[in-house]
Amino acid sequence: MPKITIVGAGGYVFPFRLIGDLLSFPALRDSVFTLMDIDADRLERTASAARALVAHHGFPTTVESTTDRRAALDGADYVIITFQVGGIDAFRDDVEIPRRYGLDQTVGDTLGPGGVFRFLRSVVAYREIAADLAELAPGAQVINYANPMAMATWYLNAIGARTVGLCHSVQGTSRMLARELDVPYEEVRFRAGGVNHQSWFTEFRRGDEDLYPRLREVMGAKHLHGPVGELAADHGDHSGADRGASVYEGGNERVRTAIMEAFGYFHTESSHHASEYLPYFRKSPGLVHEFLPERWDYYDICRAHDEQGQTDKLLGELKAELAPSVEYGAAIVNSMETGAKSVIHGNVPNTGLVTNLPEGSCVEVACLVDGNGVQPTVFGALPPQCAAVNRTGVNVQELAVTAALTGRREHVYHAVMADPLSGALLTLDQIHAMVDELFLAHKAYLPAELQG
Repeated sequence: MPKITIVGAGGYVFPFRLIGDLLSFPALRDSVFTLMDIDADRLERTASAARALVAHHGFPTTVESTTDRRAALDGADYVIITFQVGGIDAFRDDVEIPRRYGLDQTVGDTLGPGGVFRFLRSVVAYREIAADLAELAPGAQVINYANPMAMATWYLNAIGARTVGLCHSVQGTSRMLARELDVPYEEVRFRAGGVNHQSWFTEFRRGDEDLYPRLREVMGAKHLHGPVGELAADHGDHSGADRGASVYEGGNERVRTAIMEAFGYFHTESSHHASEYLPYFRKSPGLVHEFLPERWDYYDICRAHDEQGQTDKLLGELKAELAPSVEYGAAIVNSMETGAKSVIHGNVPNTGLVTNLPEGSCVEVACLVDGNGVQPTVFGALPPQCAAVNRTGVNVQELAVTAALTGRREHVYHAVMADPLSGALLTLDQIHAMVDELFLAHKAYLPAELQG
């Protein structure tokens, strides 16, 4: 009877979706789910829905809720991290302060000033969790869903928490590409490797057929060479489900198709988000509109969330049909508990896995999971141009993680200076002033040695 703890269980819908995934596996239905959040009201929303789902299906699952982190972690076998320190208010500063300097992030949770400070705000919480686990649950498998994925997972492993980071970019993008080519997804085979939000599909096949020539032709004709077609009306994030195109993914892939044409391969994050990681697409409002004619703004979307309504909607769906999503978290727990083999794409320390990315960095590769745990596979070398693109992001990640590990505040400035988009748009003096403002805005959340 494993104890599965979700830290940040009061988050918007996603923690409850994970609970539905876990309950979809019969072997996990006698588990103890311990839900923890510092916001008691939000926590109760998720816990009530979880109890209602368990009762509806008549499962023997125990659902506990607590605001006490140590109690939640005590004796845990699995710890799933889903929190964002500072919530929507801190997120607002991550995006609005850089916009005053002319740096527009559609999300701001992976690289750039937004990603760096979202990570730094979480450092204290990560340290506390790692210390509690060392004392109370030293064998626990940590599953991190919090962004910035690479920085967070890199840091958690560095401070002793055995962590795999999970995202839905590989699953979502591979499904989108299969739809674009009108190929049944179950017939597609691919290899993907790199860093989170920028893993590269170096192979995309249907049996003996290399699908890349057709992929380049279809995506180029639809998204790059010619006028932008009719845009999808749906603003939802469908990266985790096979529901057709949306403004977020599939509806307009001009950026990612341009990246494929330039560097040879398609990668795993939406065109909106991908435009933040490189210096090419956001140099002026006109250029942004050319590549992204309809804006997708994650901060605005988060502000408009109907949390109770969406939780109730998902509860109704899971009562009607208890089926897992494409998220990997529940599959990891099931495989480790039962020994049944599964393959996931996980974010793990680079111990020779991607040979032309820095040793010790956080890479995203295929992993075998069974009773022996999460076992990353060796990807080998990326195409050199793809590795070069990845390294521009790894530079930012490494400097931010180094700042957290050493307490050297100057590395925070270095991290943002090394960011490709920040460097394309801002002077060094502007970056320094912007980082100063972000330090001040987030001071209450930062480790003491970085507060200044």
